[in-house]
Amino acid sequence: MKVIVCGAGQVGFGIARQLASEQNDVTVIDQSPQLVRQISDALDVRAIVGHGAHPDVLERAGAASADMLIAVTFHDEVNMIACQVAHSLFQLPTKIARIRAQSYLQPGFQDLFSQDHLPIDVVISPELEVGKAVLRRLAVPGALDILNFADGKVSVVGVSLEEDCPIVNTPLRQLTDLFPDLRSRVVGIVRGGELFVPQSDDQMLVGDEAYFAADVRDVRRTLGIFGHEEKTARRVIIVGAGNIGLYVAHELEENHPGVRVKVIESDRERAIYVADRLKRTIVLHGDGLDPELLQEAGIGETEILVTLTNNDQANILSCVVAKREGCSRTMSLINNNTYQPLMRSLGIDAFIDPRGTTVSSVLQHVRRGRIRGLQSVHDGAAEIIEAEALETSPLVGKPLREVNLPDGILVGAVIRDGEVIIPRGGTEIEAGDRVVLFARSDQVKKVEQMFRVSLEFF
Repeated sequence: MKVIVCGAGQVGFGIARQLASEQNDVTVIDQSPQLVRQISDALDVRAIVGHGAHPDVLERAGAASADMLIAVTFHDEVNMIACQVAHSLFQLPTKIARIRAQSYLQPGFQDLFSQDHLPIDVVISPELEVGKAVLRRLAVPGALDILNFADGKVSVVGVSLEEDCPIVNTPLRQLTDLFPDLRSRVVGIVRGGELFVPQSDDQMLVGDEAYFAADVRDVRRTLGIFGHEEKTARRVIIVGAGNIGLYVAHELEENHPGVRVKVIESDRERAIYVADRLKRTIVLHGDGLDPELLQEAGIGETEILVTLTNNDQANILSCVVAKREGCSRTMSLINNNTYQPLMRSLGIDAFIDPRGTTVSSVLQHVRRGRIRGLQSVHDGAAEIIEAEALETSPLVGKPLREVNLPDGILVGAVIRDGEVIIPRGGTEIEAGDRVVLFARSDQVKKVEQMFRVSLEFF
């Protein structure tokens, strides 16, 4: 597939890296010679210095023969015009744009991004995607990461294994005997920074991070088995009242009336603006690093502090100060992935990677075959894919133990007639089933092939 990526920032780099690693023909456009040089040196892609919305630049990038344009520059208007030019001049089939300004996304203006106006096939809003990720983790305390599939029937949850975890050093095959009615399955393990898809004889160790797929009704029970029985927070402090902070506070007000929310914002005008748009939330003007302000906000009685500013260092330090002042748990927004290995040693319980969240949203619309949902985990080291099984799929019609899946791919759940099946060796997948798989990034192409319609089918 031939793809043009407009924008070589963190999101553009992440998309280009993932697509190039899967042998796609990728061209990246950016106005910064430095970013173009960096991406050209690091990845097997073609990189062009230029304005992503200019027709001559798109022509040089091969827009006339491209299959897809992904516009993720820092400017919404550039992304929109790039899609318009690609459509009007080059009839480029699929156009994806990142749109950050919430004004464009209001329900009353939903016809803006249509073939008759601005022909954008998929609009990605990073703020909304990150805000939803924050809310999912607030709803499931103890989880490092939580991703939902199959219309919310299946969750894939990341969890850390601490000293008090009762199932460390236990072969995974024994977990089925110990908990025969548990509707969950370990599908991935991160150890020493490296992710692998486990075999039945593998064990989990203290310090590992594990991903399990589960029927959503058994997520809490599975977390308890992993030693995590934290209660849902009833008192929340949010540091940073930008678009994400406002969205999270508003959703908590609307859908969780029992939760008491306080917001801390350093910009006075923004604090006033947000206070006018929230009903029950207390908005405090000040610095989230100020211990006195945190005490005034009741940090000692707060179950979780969530830092959502644009400054990674401020987010991290606010979490550290909050823990020192008696806050039970912390969650931080982290843009720079070099900080991520430090999170556990600093006592930060969970973090959100906005780049990874946005990249996952884009890749979901890039995948071929009957792909229904997709999320990247561990900085793109693996993907969780939801796909519909067709009659021609090699997975259909025989027990999974006989399918001989490649190393690095594991079926986590099967959804049939609305019911979740946690697969075992004797499970047979039927045509029409929705299958949730955990796949190492180097095996994603094979997953796509498993769910692609064969010409013989017609």
